[in-house]
Amino acid sequence: MTTEVQSRIKKLVEQNKVLLFMKGNKMMPQCGFSNNAVQILNALTAPYQGFSYETVDVLEDYDIRQGIKEYSNWPTIPQLYIDGEFIGGSDIMVDLYNKGELEEKLTKALAS
Repeated sequence: MTTEVQSRIKKLVEQNKVLLFMKGNKMMPQCGFSNNAVQILNALTAPYQGFSYETVDVLEDYDIRQGIKEYSNWPTIPQLYIDGEFIGGSDIMVDLYNKGELEEKLTKALAS
């Protein structure tokens, strides 16, 4: 990954409280795993009026698509970041959601 791509990814992660790198966007996910991630985030952020998480469509930018895998040292997409911290992919999100831990992380991030 070039330093320019790394810098772009870092800036995106730092500028957004909740950021999902995914295939497609939250209005039209392009794979089942990205759709699962969007459904979880929609459910958890719905009570927060005026807050919306951001997404990056990796299908639109090959450099970001490959670079995010190196940036996080995680081989798959989607990838969720909350307050600059890499949380994980779809399976991790489902697990954390079922345990109530993902809601805790989002609540803490949105309160800061």
